[in-house]
Amino acid sequence: MMDLDFLRGLINAVDQSGIDSLEIHRGGTRIRIAKTPAPAPIIGGGHPPGNPAGAPVPAAYAALPAAAVEAAPAHEPVQALPQSNLVEIKSPMVGTFYRAPAPEAPPYVEIGAHVSKGQTLCILEAMKLMNELESEVDGVVREVLVDNADPVEYGQVLFRIEPASR
Repeated sequence: MMDLDFLRGLINAVDQSGIDSLEIHRGGTRIRIAKTPAPAPIIGGGHPPGNPAGAPVPAAYAALPAAAVEAAPAHEPVQALPQSNLVEIKSPMVGTFYRAPAPEAPPYVEIGAHVSKGQTLCILEAMKLMNELESEVDGVVREVLVDNADPVEYGQVLFRIEPASR
């Protein structure tokens, strides 16, 4: 099992080096990190073999940068266009979104909740690791764009927060 700090270190090493890709086999797990974008999806079928429509992307892809992960269709509720003053909080990884620390616990935040910079908004599970996602700003939660236990993609908008006026 690989820890998140190790994976981040690998991603940074590839990002800052002249190499295009890196593949590691460790503890029965294979991680491949590549700068080159994945080939364009096939038009018509659109889903990779063994990954039917709506199926979550395997957690092993959590370590890959956005350019190396083939885009699966995003499931976002229909929302009005974001207002220019809202800060979008995006997923830093591929994983599973959880609004609360446990199934019976209340969500970390609700729409209309006041949050502080560094406050936990949700948990993202990737490769059996639970990662807390923290608010980047002080403000008020205006939108929660993902349902509990839904798969999320790298860069997918999860929350929109109205920054506190100073």
